[in-house]
Amino acid sequence: MKIIVLAKQVPDTNEVKIDPVKGTLIREGVRSILNPDDANALEAALELKDKNPGTTVSVMSMGPPQAKYMLRECLAMGADDAYLLSSRAFGGADTCATSTTLAAGVRQLGDFDIIFAGRQAIDGDTAQVGPQTARRLGVPSVSYVQKVRKVEEKTLTVERALEDGFEVIEVQKPCLLTAIKELNKPRYMSVGRIEEAYKKEITVWDEGSLHVTPDEVGLKASPTQVFRSFTPPPKGAGEMLAGTIPEMAGTLVAKLTEEHVL
Repeated sequence: MKIIVLAKQVPDTNEVKIDPVKGTLIREGVRSILNPDDANALEAALELKDKNPGTTVSVMSMGPPQAKYMLRECLAMGADDAYLLSSRAFGGADTCATSTTLAAGVRQLGDFDIIFAGRQAIDGDTAQVGPQTARRLGVPSVSYVQKVRKVEEKTLTVERALEDGFEVIEVQKPCLLTAIKELNKPRYMSVGRIEEAYKKEITVWDEGSLHVTPDEVGLKASPTQVFRSFTPPPKGAGEMLAGTIPEMAGTLVAKLTEEHVL
């Protein structure tokens, strides 16, 4: 079985700040990490590899050259090989252009049985890239996968999380699944695998390698434009009420009346 995992290097959102003048993310000095949902996607692929001898796991990412560090982390977790789609032509891509590039990378890699991707990236939260990539490849997709129940020769049976439960879906291979954190707990890197990861070559492909033109990818192919990013102004301190329930209710009504809310 051949499995591909789509992964992204993202800024640690706990450390990201907004430039108040330019309205853009301040990335300088911000630590980059493997997108959390993508770590669950990789773990799902590695678990299938552990249970099915002969299975290979390839990790693919679109990003700048420094994304190699994240890909080596994936190799150290147990992936067999890694591919980085990197070029200035890919810069400024929205989800539409990103999925075009990733689909081209998958085609370049060849046939596959399953693609795992994270539900969404923490620096965008769109949850669009996985399903869009599946659409461009012409394969079925299941999002919000919380459990892989059964893997057969031609099909997979998975649980898709809903707000009030889950649904069981049988999907034909090849297919794309997007993972959520409830699916598993990602494994740690081992010392031996870390050493091996830095001995492996990471394949880098640009637009020429993927047989796409600059007009088909990156900013030129992105219908979505982000004009400004900003941090919402902080809310004022709240006021705690004390007393019995009727007393607090009376105080609340009085204050709302004073503010002309009531």
